[in-house]
Amino acid sequence: MEAEAGRRRRRGRGAEAAPQPSRDVNYRQLRNPFPQMEVFPADQIADMHETALRTLEGLGVKVLLPEARRIYAQGGARVNEDNEMVFIGRDMVEAAMASAPKSIACRAGARRRDFTLELGSLVFQPGAGAPNATDLERGRRPANGQDYLEFLKLTHHFDVFQMISPQVEPQDVPTNVRHYFTTQAQMELTDKFPFFFSRGTPQVMDCFEMLSMARGLSDDEFRGNPHCYTIINTNSPRTLDIPMAQGLIDFARHGQMSIITPFTLMGAMAPITVAGAITLSHAEALAALTLTQLANPGAPVCYGTFTSNVDMKSGAPAFGTPSHFQASLAAGQLARYLGLPWRSAAGSASNINDVQAANENQFGLWGCLMSGATVIIHSAGWLESGLTVSFEKMICDAEVLNMVAELCAGAQAGNSEIGFDSALSEVEPSGHFFATSQTMERYNTAFYEPHIHDYANFGTWTERGSVDANHRATGVWKEILANFEAPAQDVSRLGALHEFIARRTKAGGAPPES
Repeated sequence: MEAEAGRRRRRGRGAEAAPQPSRDVNYRQLRNPFPQMEVFPADQIADMHETALRTLEGLGVKVLLPEARRIYAQGGARVNEDNEMVFIGRDMVEAAMASAPKSIACRAGARRRDFTLELGSLVFQPGAGAPNATDLERGRRPANGQDYLEFLKLTHHFDVFQMISPQVEPQDVPTNVRHYFTTQAQMELTDKFPFFFSRGTPQVMDCFEMLSMARGLSDDEFRGNPHCYTIINTNSPRTLDIPMAQGLIDFARHGQMSIITPFTLMGAMAPITVAGAITLSHAEALAALTLTQLANPGAPVCYGTFTSNVDMKSGAPAFGTPSHFQASLAAGQLARYLGLPWRSAAGSASNINDVQAANENQFGLWGCLMSGATVIIHSAGWLESGLTVSFEKMICDAEVLNMVAELCAGAQAGNSEIGFDSALSEVEPSGHFFATSQTMERYNTAFYEPHIHDYANFGTWTERGSVDANHRATGVWKEILANFEAPAQDVSRLGALHEFIARRTKAGGAPPES
């Protein structure tokens, strides 16, 4: 026994003297490893789809953009120009479902950042679209340009965020030039898949030109694959407004991706039941999907839903609820019925980064994971039902997403993992495995290392100042920002981008269209 112990100690000293390997993980191209749950039987899902088609044919959709109504009419829809109603036949919807791609190869600024959206793949985005930002040091405030840049840097830092989201609106940047600010930042600070708002054709065309310029893309190369995306929200119930309809057309015609997201809150803008709300959401998504395929058959489009309930006492949106979870499951069943990649969402209604925020975000997240969502937006940082993004919550939520990503890699059970020769046979009864060959080979790389969770015992934690996770998160995001390094960029391309922005700004920019 003493000789064996000495052999282990010598092996341990040798291992410590050797270069220590580091964990090599890839969170950039994930597959969902979880079994998919169903909330409704297959015949009821088919009935919901049939009811959505009946809704589009008989009740119709109000479409505010004249060009969109013309496209629908040319495709065979019945259009009433007096009240702007469009009645879409099921044959049109079925043709759109057939032409919409089931797999979308998304091209980022670097090839290692590319990913494919299809059923079974898994992509995360942080919270998006908030007018406010908050952190423990600066408090809650209207979001500004600095907040936008800092959130962008944090998004780039974590590999588990594969897509850029518009986390906050930089309200100190005028709306006619805001798209220049956000696009320049995305081109300079990250090589991930970028986001552009659909706020009228002039702004969208500016963004397309800036992206092509910064990444050296010809017109054919740009149109050949999606290099960016937008999010299209219908105005529930059954309304498609001007900028959203125009965005669907512009992105489709240029081969770029639209993520269609009806925002249906049960009991408010949608029926109070999960089945009724998801049926309405499905009808609106099909109407928008049909427009993209009429504008350009084969255009990349991602089916989506954002359905939860309201608090019937206050009317406020609620997230991370059982109804939210069930709605995600139902949406997943309908997406699989269509065969399309699809988007769902987590999020929280909590006002601060507390246990309510963690519970709601994780419950909503698991609803997305168990429903097989392809893209999960609002997966980190979202508070107040989307009114605020929190720096600390983004850090805390990223920890959970990293752990989910670890599960996506799967566990191995080959001979080296089982370890009969390298572990089991080296330890006598009542012994320990700290110094086995297997442990010494893997101790630096075997387990996920948290960036915010603290596994110290109570005494050690107390000696370190009794700092809770929320306050530890402050130190984490500040350190990330202090040490941030942007990916290498082509200086000449960025120079051309700056000249373009200066010229367009001098000409007055491009006000958003409504």
